Amino acid sequence: MSKYDIIVIGSGPGGYVTAIRGSQLGFKVAIVEKESLGGVCLNWGCIPTKALLKSAQVFEYLNHAEDYGLTVKGADKDFNAVVKRSRNVADGMSKGVQFLMKKNKIDVIEGLGKLKPGKKVEVDGKDYSADHIIIATGARSRELPSLPQDGEKVIGYRKAMTLESQPKKMIIVGSGAIGVEFAYFYNAMGTEVTIVEYLPNIVPVEDEDVSKQLERSFKKSGIKIMTSAEVTKVDTSGKGVKATVKTTKGEEVLEADIVLSAVGIKSNIENIGLEDVGIAVDRDKVLVNDYYQTNIPGYYAIGDITAGQALAHVASAEGILCVEKIAGHHVEPIDYGNVPGCTYCSPEIASVGLTEKQAKEQGYDIKVGKFPFSASGKASASGAKDGFVKVIFDAKYGEWLGCHMIGAGVTDMIAEAVLGRKLETTGHEVLKAIHPHPTMSEAVMEAVADAYGEVIHL
Repeated sequence: MSKYDIIVIGSGPGGYVTAIRGSQLGFKVAIVEKESLGGVCLNWGCIPTKALLKSAQVFEYLNHAEDYGLTVKGADKDFNAVVKRSRNVADGMSKGVQFLMKKNKIDVIEGLGKLKPGKKVEVDGKDYSADHIIIATGARSRELPSLPQDGEKVIGYRKAMTLESQPKKMIIVGSGAIGVEFAYFYNAMGTEVTIVEYLPNIVPVEDEDVSKQLERSFKKSGIKIMTSAEVTKVDTSGKGVKATVKTTKGEEVLEADIVLSAVGIKSNIENIGLEDVGIAVDRDKVLVNDYYQTNIPGYYAIGDITAGQALAHVASAEGILCVEKIAGHHVEPIDYGNVPGCTYCSPEIASVGLTEKQAKEQGYDIKVGKFPFSASGKASASGAKDGFVKVIFDAKYGEWLGCHMIGAGVTDMIAEAVLGRKLETTGHEVLKAIHPHPTMSEAVMEAVADAYGEVIHL
């Protein structure tokens, strides 16, 4: 039986990062993967979707070339080539993880890993043992009872990335990050898109001002939006799909070629041996402490199968903390209140910390500042004036409670707020940090200035 210091099950951004950090710390590490290195994120999530979105953005630029004083004739799309480019990008990233495994002398064990008592993992009938076993099996598309996926007319995110032909009409159920990113992509490519959201606002986890701005931007681009609405049944017996939607005004039947179910994710915790080992689970999540230890010594869990935010960068941070704790380092538990969330539709969304509503509910006396990109020189020059930066501060102590952005490229700007909050920066310190002009990022400083009554460009 092969013996390791650490075996990691799953090679997504939680698993492979954990394995590399473990190797850096001097451990003998193996990683178990049933499909492709890089997991869902690199192969079927974060990365290939960004490739699709980039193609949509370039196509939009071509269609609006006249806005920039340019003439482009006969601009068209090749849907299959767009999909192929996205798959090539994903394959390249997966090969990059293969290289990193080799470079860090990590053994890759191909197959389905199953936990066994006594710190063992079985892969395709062969046992491996380790002092520490870290479970990082991730998640998959969640299915609603009223919306069973058949992979043809009712699909999940994975199929939405590799459709053989572009649908003329699409209904997207759910308006979280996955839903609105696909809505933007397909709409930009020329599909007629309708979003059905159960809650009163789209992107419901975001600040209400952000939700309202995205709804305005989406409607302007031709996306139909139904909020406080629920798909109660689908009929796939005909040529396309008929979806019955229950709204506050009654029932409505929508017709489309395809329904995309984007109603969240389901943890991959079945059939991996948790029960055999006696690892405690609460509903859909493995129970862990601040250092990702389960109730059974020597077994750990990170990423989407635990209670934190189901985000790639969270899984990576959890994995690093987990192995550093195993190595005997002094580690601080992750502050889940300071985790940035990013959505890559157009306009993009990025946020961290409390929304205005949450800050008020928690009893803070707040200062709120907002700077619209319509007042930004860089945004005007770029032709990207939709959106704003919004900041929320505690009026008493100046603590930066939250930051919410919607606009072009804002996912590359949110790290300033994350770092500022980590370092316990006050609003006045942000104001005195000189921001470069003209940039989109100076909108952060301007929003802070607005919160403190010192805004110049409004």
